[in-house]
Amino acid sequence: MSNFPKEAIARTRVLVVGDVMLDRYWFGEVERISPEAPVPVVHVAKREDRLGGAANVARNIVALGAQATLAGVVGEDEAAHQVRHLLAEAGIQAHLVSDPDHPTTLKMRVLGRQQQLLRIDFEEKPNAALLDAMHAHVATLLDQHDVVVLSDYAKGVLAQVEVLISMARAKGLPVLVDPKGSDYARYRGATLVTPNRSEMQQAVGHWNSEQQLDDYAQALRAELELEALLVTRSEQGMTLFTADGRDHVDAQAHEVFDVSGAGDTVLATLAVMRATGMGWPDAMRWANRAGGIVVGKLGTSVVTQGELV
Repeated sequence: MSNFPKEAIARTRVLVVGDVMLDRYWFGEVERISPEAPVPVVHVAKREDRLGGAANVARNIVALGAQATLAGVVGEDEAAHQVRHLLAEAGIQAHLVSDPDHPTTLKMRVLGRQQQLLRIDFEEKPNAALLDAMHAHVATLLDQHDVVVLSDYAKGVLAQVEVLISMARAKGLPVLVDPKGSDYARYRGATLVTPNRSEMQQAVGHWNSEQQLDDYAQALRAELELEALLVTRSEQGMTLFTADGRDHVDAQAHEVFDVSGAGDTVLATLAVMRATGMGWPDAMRWANRAGGIVVGKLGTSVVTQGELV
């Protein structure tokens, strides 16, 4: 694996576009069952808010020492205020389109003894006018960045992802996509797409051997005109497909505590390393190392430059 390009990373500028969320955690103790219904009573002792979705990708980019700009859609509510506060605190440039009629995507998790007991989601897909406003924002930002990351959590911000890919490619910028759903034709023309194992199966069907996976992956890569396709496979590691063939790296996690947000960390690391000019095989190895670290943490987390090196 190549050396960690610390100085080059400090100069890189990554534009992240996608579904911005707030991850809210309520931690507590469970000591009894409710007399009203057969559910645990959680006595909340600690509350914590973290950036989620595309905002977590941006947070990981900054933690690695690079510069991140975030474009997305939020409401004009308490969650949006908290998102903006956390972005400013992290040193992320925010270009968020807001609308009082659109709720900020919020995932609220209740945990007892470090176990997730309940998750409540508040979300709504943005309307066409909001998307048009966001696209206009992105158009003004492209010239100031080295690479574009599209973080798709199927909340509607990347409903017209084709428009964003063509805008970025017209400027000669690499586009890295974390996909959702089964219609991968939407991502045609991107540079790299990073499905996890289940997302890949949604797109191409189940495979019965490594050779069959190779065949499916290379066919998908060719069909979508991608430079690279990276399949993240949890405990099986990661497999990269390019015109040069396949490259595989085994998983590095010592202890898997929580996989939420791990894909964000992998995507962020790939984007930062690629922006420095590093080749895909080495970028994958750094991303694999970062993913192995972050799954040992609770909830949506980041990997810092110090941890990675």
